[in-house]
Amino acid sequence: MLENKRAEAVTEFCRRLIQTPSYSGQEKAVGEVLQAYMRAAGFDEISVDDYGNVIGCIKGKRKGCKILFDGHMDTVPVENEADWTYSPFAAEIHDGKIYGRGATDMKGALAAMVSAAQYFAEDGHRDFSGEIYVAGVVHEECFEGIASRSISRKVEPDYVIIGEASNLNLKIGQRGRAELVLESFGKSCHSANPEKGVNAVYKMAAAIEAIRKISPPHHDVLGDGILELTDIKSLPYPGASVVPAYCRATYDRRLLLGETKESVLAPLQTALRQLMEQDQTARYKISYAVGEENCYTGTKICGERFFPGWLYQESEDFVQSIQQELRAMGFAPAITQYNFCTNGSHYAGEKHIKTIGMGPSQENIAHTVDEFIELEQLHKVTECYYGILTALLK
Repeated sequence: MLENKRAEAVTEFCRRLIQTPSYSGQEKAVGEVLQAYMRAAGFDEISVDDYGNVIGCIKGKRKGCKILFDGHMDTVPVENEADWTYSPFAAEIHDGKIYGRGATDMKGALAAMVSAAQYFAEDGHRDFSGEIYVAGVVHEECFEGIASRSISRKVEPDYVIIGEASNLNLKIGQRGRAELVLESFGKSCHSANPEKGVNAVYKMAAAIEAIRKISPPHHDVLGDGILELTDIKSLPYPGASVVPAYCRATYDRRLLLGETKESVLAPLQTALRQLMEQDQTARYKISYAVGEENCYTGTKICGERFFPGWLYQESEDFVQSIQQELRAMGFAPAITQYNFCTNGSHYAGEKHIKTIGMGPSQENIAHTVDEFIELEQLHKVTECYYGILTALLK
């Protein structure tokens, strides 16, 4: 399927994407590159939604299921280009690797998705039942799954393939993620007379100790629902002889199956309520962080930072069909779970759409200085995506 000419095309497409910087909220240029390539590849429909997601579609000759490949266009920033061995936006090839920001996370996968859809349609003269969609998604690095909500409303897919790095293994689940904000409220006064105020930091310290006694749930496959303090801030800052009247702490909570916004907050609210009953000067609030960012289209994207976990069984028919097809092609994918959060939080966690993950490269290469993707992985994942289409569109 991927003879030399096609392999070279995938490589050059990946390099072109890497050479087009696309930090979150600045994906317009890379979106235009993606649209141009889709047009040249013969996609039937290409659209851009209000957030700036690029959605391309190839239609089979007959009606059938809808398959959606989800690959985000945005990358984390390059903090200091001088730290890089090779320019992060030159996409240079050295020792069988393409170097550059987004190579692993996840422009390599996005290039492979578009290419696999193109080659599958060409080779079969579109003689298949169904529709193939490839989405270049915005703002994933900020909000896992928020921009994808717009895509699923438009496409209504039957299956979703997440392209996050998996070293060519199949991923059937992940823990979700929530960002919790704990606030304590006091009364400011001069620190020379602290008895006249209420120190919000002392109240926060008591709350932190109480929350440390809470044991998050455990799942036999996904692991622990971690609850970890990640930062703490007080106001006014700097204090300058003022007792702080406000303190804010942030917690990272890893979510397991079936957990809801209400069930996650419940034990925390109980602990805080008990503290306030014991100490009449203590006041607390616990809630989910709310994020808001500007899209390159001018639209604002916002939402609570609560991204559900999800997990499918290895025995599911669609999982087995994909694994068997890939094995028949000579691949040997293991079936595991992602250790991080993805857009699957929306598709599988919120919408319960059959979702599987597969991507090139290793997850620990993402976001790093000298990020790269191996050409062998890039070409093999293109073949794997072709195989996934074969399995699901039989």
